Amino acid sequence: MHSNLNKWSAEFIGTFWLTFGGCGSAVLAAAFPEVGIGWAGVALAFGLTVLTGAYALGPISGGHFNPAVSLGLVVGGRFKAAELPGYVIAQVLGAVAAAALLYCIATGKPGASIGGFATNGYGAASPAGYGLVSALIIEVVLTAVFLIVILGATAKHAAAGFGGLAIGLCLTLIHLISIPVTNTSVNPARSTGPALFGPGIALDQLWLFWVAPLVGAAIGALIYRCLLARNDEA
Repeated sequence: MHSNLNKWSAEFIGTFWLTFGGCGSAVLAAAFPEVGIGWAGVALAFGLTVLTGAYALGPISGGHFNPAVSLGLVVGGRFKAAELPGYVIAQVLGAVAAAALLYCIATGKPGASIGGFATNGYGAASPAGYGLVSALIIEVVLTAVFLIVILGATAKHAAAGFGGLAIGLCLTLIHLISIPVTNTSVNPARSTGPALFGPGIALDQLWLFWVAPLVGAAIGALIYRCLLARNDEA
């Protein structure tokens, strides 16, 4: 059995990897002249971080890497509420550490500009100018779907060994849908790290990227538990 320190370390490393890999692809590689990876590449990068992290670290901590996922698993009956605070703290610290390191790298050349620094936002901070209501709806809906996929892909009767693949591909699709709207959060920790180093508006709007994913995760978990779960599921 893994200790709390093992679990917290895994969540720290996994959320670090998600933030560093996903946001790093956006900050360093997405708009590189002529050969940048673009939004599709960023979406894939986020999916790959979760996929690789799930297989490497999931056996230790469950591979949440996201406070909304941890909350959703509590609501879905898959995770103990008493363990939630430790996981959330580890996840946020991992994201902040990744953002700090990424900031050091991104500012490490003459005339460097971090731009939006992969922060999430709405209105003037939305990549395509979408307002608060659009941002709120898409973050709630996509986080809810994310939890349904997670709970379904990791259920006892699901195909063994494929959960990480389904979850990683789901996160890729989520980013393909919502990068133009909010730059895609569905993860309060991922939003918090870059917001501490990005434009001031990111901190002003950070509340939405805690509220919407947490609400969406709870809704998705309730939908799965009440309508989709088998009677013999824990």
